[in-house]
Amino acid sequence: MTTTQTTPETTAQATAPGVLTLPAGAARIGTAAGAALTLASTFLAWTWTSAFPGNLTVTGYPGGLQVLTLTGSLLTLLFLLSGHGIRGLRWLTPGGTNSPVLLLALGTLATTWYAVAAITTTLGGLVNLEPGAWIAALASLLTATAALGLPADTPAGPGQPTATPLQRLRHAMKAPAPGRAKDLPSWAEILLIAAAFAVLLYVFTYGIATEYGELFVGFLLLTGLAVPALSKAGLIRRISRLTARHRNISIASAFVAAAAFPFLQSDNQFTSIAANILIFATVALGLNVVVGLAGLLDLGYVAFLGVGAYTAALVSGSPFSSIGVQFPFWAAVLTGALVSLVFGVLIGAPTLRLRGDYLAIVTLGFGEIFRIGMQNLDGISGPAITNGSTGIPQIPDLEILGFNFGESHSFLGFDFTRSANYFWLMLFFTVIVVSVFRRSDSSRIGRAWVAIREDETAARAMGINAFRFKLIAFALGATLAGLAGTVQAHAVSSIDPEQYKFVEAVPPNSAFLLAAVILGGMGTVGGPLIGAALLFLIPAKLQFIGEYQLLFFGLALVLLMRFRPEGLVADRRKQLEFHETGQLDVPDATALADTNGNGNGSTGTPGDTGTGTDSGTGTGTGTGNSNGNDTPPGGTAGLGKTEA
Repeated sequence: MTTTQTTPETTAQATAPGVLTLPAGAARIGTAAGAALTLASTFLAWTWTSAFPGNLTVTGYPGGLQVLTLTGSLLTLLFLLSGHGIRGLRWLTPGGTNSPVLLLALGTLATTWYAVAAITTTLGGLVNLEPGAWIAALASLLTATAALGLPADTPAGPGQPTATPLQRLRHAMKAPAPGRAKDLPSWAEILLIAAAFAVLLYVFTYGIATEYGELFVGFLLLTGLAVPALSKAGLIRRISRLTARHRNISIASAFVAAAAFPFLQSDNQFTSIAANILIFATVALGLNVVVGLAGLLDLGYVAFLGVGAYTAALVSGSPFSSIGVQFPFWAAVLTGALVSLVFGVLIGAPTLRLRGDYLAIVTLGFGEIFRIGMQNLDGISGPAITNGSTGIPQIPDLEILGFNFGESHSFLGFDFTRSANYFWLMLFFTVIVVSVFRRSDSSRIGRAWVAIREDETAARAMGINAFRFKLIAFALGATLAGLAGTVQAHAVSSIDPEQYKFVEAVPPNSAFLLAAVILGGMGTVGGPLIGAALLFLIPAKLQFIGEYQLLFFGLALVLLMRFRPEGLVADRRKQLEFHETGQLDVPDATALADTNGNGNGSTGTPGDTGTGTDSGTGTGTGTGNSNGNDTPPGGTAGLGKTEA
């Protein structure tokens, strides 16, 4: 039987003040009342005209941004009740109890006030707001204000000042780690994993299917704070433990959920976006081998994608191809991957002896040389191979075993278009790339890459041939990018040099690929996939803000690198590297006071002579131990003789 003992620390944790000095009971009542009132306001009309997208004029049926506000307020209420110990909801908060409520309340406030501001701006004034919008704005403000008064989940330590509101807010966002969960049967854990991926599929489907930009921005605001709330509550860590225990089943569940995506779509446009996301994600995962595992900064990686795409286009049978041959698909894939491999070796062999910024400059030059070279192979400035800036259009659709990827097909009563066909094909190649990455990461070669990334000099001293292993990483990354390029050429049906710039508003390009790896989490499998999905989806959905798109994107990256430098999905090493752990890098003097067999001198005072069992003497100007012939801190070397 397990008993709980109340300690002063537990009491301090329960009574630690929130951001605002409110009584705990009043804060909980205010948060619950505000969340309930916000939820009820979504069933009222927010505006009088349907000119604003989403039709927020209907009473009793939430729509558009109202659905997001309803979701945020409902989650806030559920997590608040869970933290209060309501039976049947306690599983929601195995970690923090009040910090997730605060984050959800802030997410609901941001979404609601953004909706009110969007209605006011679009329709031209506050006069266009109905009473439901005013109630939602005030109620969400009440919810967030009361949530700021909830007690913190962790006590403030001696080294954690909480004098200012900002310091109290940062402390209120902290949450304890969840305890060990009750052991469940394997089938129950597998069902939980399947349910988690089903929820992820639904959220991703909702986000990609948002019909207008205002709804997508509201979706980003809510999910951007809801995901940290789930992390503070301990749910994400619980699911991560289950996926780590059933790793193969988790990966299979993820790809099954991804394969089900076209079944949930009625618009071909969103399936096409998903197919392009997979192409971008696969290339980012290949770059993760070079940057995340081996630590090589490659700024021209998109050129290898272009090598694979141009190779496939030249042997695809396009009427604009200068070669005039048509390979079967499997041969085109192998040709594109092989040519990319050759380019990777040719570029890497003379340049990988460089390090850091010098290597980055060389790879950046290679990327630009490739793009300019493809422009000049037009028959005027050079041989007639790539048609110059025109590129190679009219690349025919693939046909494998009689299955034409350019035609619509029916399956289980569902009609699937060309985009769905290429989505499934790219998903198959994503499975291959993920398998290669996982095998490489856990192999002897992968461990050598990590050693080179952390300290190349130390790796060389341990007998690792750094140049050979870096060349392997460079060649493997180039091959994976070329593999994705062969599918991209047929999926987009036309390629030109402008698609492979270093930086462009629309991915894929080298800058966005590198950002996807860093944003998602270097050295992980899921990180580049999530980062690539966000970086492709956000520009596609935020086209309504026009020229300010890159500005807001840059600000978001700055904030993310400030508060989450290890990436969205980080391994344990990166978390320890970027966050304080409370562990000293160098042991203090008291930890060194007892060593084995060397004889330790007693602690001296400034200006005293430290003497020890080994009769090691030395004039010390600070506190320290004089051991034999060692030099005491702040003093000169003592010459000692060993005594029995």
